[in-house]
Amino acid sequence: MSVLDRYALSRRRLLTAFGASAITALSIPLESRAALAPAVFRTDPFQLGVASGDPSPDGFVIWTRLAPEPFKIGYGMPMAPVAVDWEVGDSASFKTIVAKGTAIAPPELGHAIHVEVGGLQPGRDYWYRFTAGRDRSMVGRARTTPALGTVLDRVRFAVAGCQDYETGYYTAYRRLAEDNPDFVFCYGDYIYEGRGGRITANGGRPIENIRQHFGDEIYALDDYRRRYAQYKLDADLQVAHAAAPWFAVWDDHEIDNDWVGEIDQDGTDPKLFNLRRQAAVQAYYENMPLRASSFPVGTSLQIYRRAAYGQLLNLNLLDTRQFRTDQPCNDKQTWCEGVNAPKAEVIGAAQEQWLIDGLTGAQATWNVLAQQVMLMDLDRDPGPGVVVNPDSWAGYRIPRGRLLSKIRDAKVGNVVVLTGDEHQNFAGDLFVDGGRREGAPIASEFVITSISSGGDGQDQRDDYARIQAANPILKFNNNQRGYAICDVTPKAFVTEFKVLDAVTRKDGKLSTRAKWALEAGKPGIVQA
Repeated sequence: MSVLDRYALSRRRLLTAFGASAITALSIPLESRAALAPAVFRTDPFQLGVASGDPSPDGFVIWTRLAPEPFKIGYGMPMAPVAVDWEVGDSASFKTIVAKGTAIAPPELGHAIHVEVGGLQPGRDYWYRFTAGRDRSMVGRARTTPALGTVLDRVRFAVAGCQDYETGYYTAYRRLAEDNPDFVFCYGDYIYEGRGGRITANGGRPIENIRQHFGDEIYALDDYRRRYAQYKLDADLQVAHAAAPWFAVWDDHEIDNDWVGEIDQDGTDPKLFNLRRQAAVQAYYENMPLRASSFPVGTSLQIYRRAAYGQLLNLNLLDTRQFRTDQPCNDKQTWCEGVNAPKAEVIGAAQEQWLIDGLTGAQATWNVLAQQVMLMDLDRDPGPGVVVNPDSWAGYRIPRGRLLSKIRDAKVGNVVVLTGDEHQNFAGDLFVDGGRREGAPIASEFVITSISSGGDGQDQRDDYARIQAANPILKFNNNQRGYAICDVTPKAFVTEFKVLDAVTRKDGKLSTRAKWALEAGKPGIVQA
């Protein structure tokens, strides 16, 4: 039996015994390398950079994807498994190697590598890199989480997402990397699925895009792979991935705008839409630093999960797309009876129970819901009547009220919600019914603006100045691009909204627009 036959047989056995996730980062004996495709490249195979993610007390995932010709069919790789060496050092010089191995980049996964490194020390920095043949990747920095139960003085992390390639440069990501966060929470909209265009209609006005997507709207696996490649070729995004481990979740544009469950915005037959979903789900896994526990199965991917930072922070990452029922009101900003649909769901019964169990069982000071769409119940029409965003939790009154009521009734304290999607900064408090504001706030929410989506923006849109005045729960709003730094101590959770004066040029200037905080044990946000 040849080495390749043994590889195929062991792969089949792993699939039978452990499921599809077992093929990820399959280690191979050194003597097997000769049987794999020779790793000789005419151009750099590591053009898409490196990344780490989903850290734990003893390790993390390290990721790369071989693509010497990212936009070509087959992205310049042979349709055969390729051996890639990896190593982890305790310093950027790699003077001491603390872990190393060889993994397979399989063609079935777009020659992506997801190595789950273990056996490391908790709460410290490590550096990693990959080698394929004569080529070596850039160096990335990762950081393990503290040991369970550790008493911590501080955790400092970044929140970012919504990075439409066409409407802005990724200067914010380079600045984020300079902040040296412990980790990054990416709330989604990592790519945008639309066709390339020179002009975007922004508020009815034609705006010339500063960059342009490659190709048409994306539907097939190769389309999604090329779109991810275009985004990942951006040097500023690569710097942010290499600077810290990421906890990534998706929103809608990783598949199609405003999708939920088996429903897209165009009313496509679910059987056809599920073909698109399957391609998009695979491409998302291929291009993100996710563990094997998130390996895609058909159209599904396990995206909700949990991480702990000692006794300080309980991080709950949610999925508000896969298990949601259709948006009410034909997905238009208005109000209709569908907002009160009794059987509506946002995260689904199983995920909701998982979340409540995790919140009530946590021993951490701060309980964080890291998710995608706004939980604040904003009336978006300052005049008579009520207008809601049906693609936010406000369009799902029953599951929203049920979740907040369970948190309140279980007396879960110090709950912070981190959100994206809106392409604006918001800070406010959460009540079962935001308009009535009965009792003390149950939780507080920080909505973080986009990296680039929406273009330069301005300090505050005129309509949202009126909306803020009409919604006492909303304490702060800003319409510039950027990211947030969350500085968490046993005494306070402080969110610093960092904004750029422009993203349509590469030299945009960064500043702190505002800081809002929660004091431990005291509901309601205050300006810091």
